[in-house]
Amino acid sequence: MDRFEIEGEEVLDGTAKPSGNSAHVIVPKRWRGADVKVVHVSEPNPDE
Repeated sequence: MDRFEIEGEEVLDGTAKPSGNSAHVIVPKRWRGADVKVVHVSEPNPDE
């Protein structure tokens, strides 16, 4: 696994949920319009 160092304001843990042919992660409404980075930290579960 690679290690990344990112400076930011806040960190949230979440799960990417199915959305059509893609996936989405919900973040707080107050983050709207902010630059956001998403880091893949585990392999997806093929049963989900």
